[in-house]
Amino acid sequence: MKPYFWDEARGVLIKNDLVMRRLIPRLGDAHLQSRGDAFVTLARSIVGQQISVKAAQSVWDRFAALTAQLSPSGVLALSPQDMRAAGLSARKVEYLMDLARAFDSDELQIADWPGMDDEEIISELLAVRGIGRWTAEMFLIFHLLRPNVLPIDDVGLINGIRKNYFADEPVSKAMVREVSAAWEPYRSVATWYLWRSLDPLPVAY
Repeated sequence: MKPYFWDEARGVLIKNDLVMRRLIPRLGDAHLQSRGDAFVTLARSIVGQQISVKAAQSVWDRFAALTAQLSPSGVLALSPQDMRAAGLSARKVEYLMDLARAFDSDELQIADWPGMDDEEIISELLAVRGIGRWTAEMFLIFHLLRPNVLPIDDVGLINGIRKNYFADEPVSKAMVREVSAAWEPYRSVATWYLWRSLDPLPVAY
């Protein structure tokens, strides 16, 4: 389903930002979507850390094929050796196991997340080994569909800004913040369109 804010966000971005005015109509009617499963979204984000979208999808497909049920208990039943053979690093295997244990033991207050603000959720997620701020931000965007997340360390966001705003010149974090000021309160939406400007397939975690 389309996020409730998506159409309004498109209108605001087109009105306030010349680059978005060009990009949004060109990129069609696709929109951000949630997979509806908190564990899978976080696991995908861990798999995708520090590798390309294409490489992450390839590793994910092999990893997901290891179990009939991609759930915390299903992952805990896997052997680390099989997970390594699917293309995961030893560190990512540890992180995925820790994530599965956090969900399986109810360590995370999942039922409370809808009523918590972005930074509160990020703080809770950072307590899980292997989840850094980028992973938590991907979770906010792709699972909770929060409209105003700016993943300032995301390589795709930085490359999208460099390509679309600065003619491929280097971009600093200060420049990212300056450009993104025009996107408020829909920085997640603008980020998603910049990802798509680099890859026509919608990004999903």
